[in-house]
Amino acid sequence: MLNAIKRVIIILIGVLLQFGFAIMIRLFFYKYLGLITLFYSIVSILIVLGILKESTRLSNDLPWMILILIFPIFGTILLITLGKNYKKNKLLKNIFAYEKKYSKYLVQDEDIKKEIKKKQLDNIEYLINRTNYVVSENNSITYYPFGEIFYPELLKELKQAKKFIFMEYFIINEGTMWNGILDILKEKASLGVDVRILYDDMGSIAMLKESYAKQLAKFKIKCISFNKLSPFRGIFMNNRDHRKMTIIDGKVAFSGGVNLSDEYININSKYGIWKDNGIKIVGDAIWNLTVMFLTLWNANHQEDEDITKFKHEFQTKEKNGYVIPYGVAPFHKDLIGEDVYINLINSAKKYLYIMTPYLIIDTDMVNSLCRAAKRGVDVRIIVPGIPDKKIVYTQTASFFKVLHDSNVKILKYTNGFVHSKVFLSDDKRAVVGTINMDYRSLYLHFENGIYMEENKEINEIYKDFEKTMKDCQELQDKDVKVGFIKSIWQAILRLFAPLF
Repeated sequence: MLNAIKRVIIILIGVLLQFGFAIMIRLFFYKYLGLITLFYSIVSILIVLGILKESTRLSNDLPWMILILIFPIFGTILLITLGKNYKKNKLLKNIFAYEKKYSKYLVQDEDIKKEIKKKQLDNIEYLINRTNYVVSENNSITYYPFGEIFYPELLKELKQAKKFIFMEYFIINEGTMWNGILDILKEKASLGVDVRILYDDMGSIAMLKESYAKQLAKFKIKCISFNKLSPFRGIFMNNRDHRKMTIIDGKVAFSGGVNLSDEYININSKYGIWKDNGIKIVGDAIWNLTVMFLTLWNANHQEDEDITKFKHEFQTKEKNGYVIPYGVAPFHKDLIGEDVYINLINSAKKYLYIMTPYLIIDTDMVNSLCRAAKRGVDVRIIVPGIPDKKIVYTQTASFFKVLHDSNVKILKYTNGFVHSKVFLSDDKRAVVGTINMDYRSLYLHFENGIYMEENKEINEIYKDFEKTMKDCQELQDKDVKVGFIKSIWQAILRLFAPLF
């Protein structure tokens, strides 16, 4: 914990130094303060005009524009520090290069592609057209409605590993869950299994020592701390690896909302029952996740010349709907995470059910949800009853009234905290993954989702929603009303959405 505090202090010092520079200009050049202020105002207007010209999602960029216009100096520094200029960062350029390089390993079956076009499965066509990821039919999917049900299955499959284990998680925290996994990883690595761990430095900063990767190396476990925090690395500090996946021998893969920490399996949860989910894949769709993992791994640590050795060829070809795991990256031209969600909303005919821990969304998504409800779709959004971050929940609650007034049903999970990120519509389509409905997941982080259509396991996801909704309270008119002061506070928090 002391180590985490030390690292946070170093980062804060770096940020303060950047702000301090602007203050020094005011102190030592106060005679020219008017000219300096005029200069910064002109620069800020030019920056805002540049943002306006390039913007494709104006509501996403509006907070930056307002900050820069109100606070010309500080807003500009924040944009430089936290904005979306990815061209200067070496690691991001490496990731982009490897994503492009590995696209040749993602080859779409043309018969499946024709079948999808014939069936007019527009949501899948979007993913095929706008990403490199492959849709497949030969997949067995298992959905786990709670982390404590998911965990034993993960352990069981890890014990079967013969060739390699790849694990990529936002949070790793020492405790019952991680220790149970680590014992298996140590044994497997000692037997020659290629064990690789990729965790996010910020996500695990309060849990793991800075030297944790070296600690694991003693057990022949390869480990990378993704995007190590530094006070002088600028914008990339804000782009985290929020993905969650385990790939074993190319034969089985896991994903979902569950991180590797005890609260995710309802051990010592501070927020009541921790409602999360996991998903298991056996089939051709695993290759998408494997390529995703190796892209980030080799961008950090060039190790694999030929990645086809990690692909397992499944002999049994049994059709079970369509599955397409896909990745989201902050440098993608298209906002894939948000677009997939909006496409699901727009294609819903009868119902649309959503579970999300956070609800900090732009006007495009707000309007899509409202239009769906107004055209008669039963739209229900399950949010936490016990929030993990109060200030973020205040932002979430700021959207309740506009949604409720358009007949979108908001349901609070009274038993505790919802961490699941699940979309389900019309008994046909579902997305399970890591992508929250908030600014960070939709625009800033590396994420992954699993899109399913006409898959048998969608029925199990529906059952989970049915059961979960019995433990929810639907918000009424009185519950979504807020006073004047609180509404102003919510508006201010929305302005600073990129920072949360």
